[in-house]
Amino acid sequence: MTTHVKRAYRYRFYPTDVQAAELSRTFGCVRKVYNMALAARTEAWARQEQVSYHQTSAMLTAWKKTGELAYLNEVSSVPLQQALRHLQTAFTHFFGKRAKYPRFKSRKKSRKSAEYTISAFRFRDGELRLAKMSEPLRIVWSRPLPEGVSPSTVTVSQDAAGRWFVSLLCEDPGVKPLPANGDAVGIDAGLEHLLTLSTGEKIANPRHERRDRAALARQQRRLAKKEKGSANRARARLKVAKIHARIADRRRDTLHKITTRLVRENQTIVIEDLTVRNMVKNHRLARAISDAAWSEFRSMLEYKAQWYGREVIAVDRWFPSSKLCSACGTLQEAMPLNVRTWTCDCGMTHDRDVNAANNLLAAGLAVTVCGAGVRPQRSNPDGQSATKQKPSRREP
Repeated sequence: MTTHVKRAYRYRFYPTDVQAAELSRTFGCVRKVYNMALAARTEAWARQEQVSYHQTSAMLTAWKKTGELAYLNEVSSVPLQQALRHLQTAFTHFFGKRAKYPRFKSRKKSRKSAEYTISAFRFRDGELRLAKMSEPLRIVWSRPLPEGVSPSTVTVSQDAAGRWFVSLLCEDPGVKPLPANGDAVGIDAGLEHLLTLSTGEKIANPRHERRDRAALARQQRRLAKKEKGSANRARARLKVAKIHARIADRRRDTLHKITTRLVRENQTIVIEDLTVRNMVKNHRLARAISDAAWSEFRSMLEYKAQWYGREVIAVDRWFPSSKLCSACGTLQEAMPLNVRTWTCDCGMTHDRDVNAANNLLAAGLAVTVCGAGVRPQRSNPDGQSATKQKPSRREP
């Protein structure tokens, strides 16, 4: 297993007025080049022609020579080229049926960012200087970079709340596989409790959005009353964005702590393959499901498991983990959401979530042992069958 892990270190920085103006121009040029290249490739696609990255790069050179697009020469050329590379990656994923067709970037809704490769920045003695800038960025070094490493790429971004961030991508030699152990845990995600482990432990749901719901609703009402395009509306929008950012920061911090602990303590982690995008269509539960951030939890769990040599197994979403008795394997006909404890015909009384976590763990371990890959027979209550699994990809 490889021990060289590329890791992004994200820091907040405070640009000067000149730097903020330069970065804002760069963001606009990156968006313009991306949209123009996407339009050119879309038109070629309609003519049943293909346009490669190298052709869009030649287009960029031609665009810079025109009078109406001469302003593209005022910013560093590297972020513009990186935008074309990102577009090429988007088309690669589209043709590989891993993503939808690329969409145009919006000035108001799309993420403001620009990526600089090693030829467009200088990192020396803790100072970062970007191309076209005479002064280094005033970065708040909240944690040190790994000793003796230099970033390969630098991404500068600004979020909706107006905060500036710089992300430095570098190899982290400190990320190494943890010593193997035989511990395994099944995890059932929920709303009453964020996570329930097969050990019986229940992790409380912090409900971050609920804590700021009143303040958020108040600021959103004020925003709705402001005239579109006015300075007052811009200030009101910023207040709403700051509340959203505060909620997201707390949520992300909680998930990082939970996933790091789970990966360090367990060799095998079994979760359920939830389709969150379909579950949020339930308007009664959409807000609570979004606040729980199950998709983000799974994403963090998978990449950290890959870093540290652990294994994450996702059990088929149709596996009846809640309705199946973990003691005798009897399948109940129905199990409404309001039923939190139930007693099986064998006499065993189950906590709904703990029972589900135990069933998930058993199903996940069944695949690692015998390689079973058959969906459970939902109409057959005779016993517990193996289930289709989706183990996380691990490097040899």
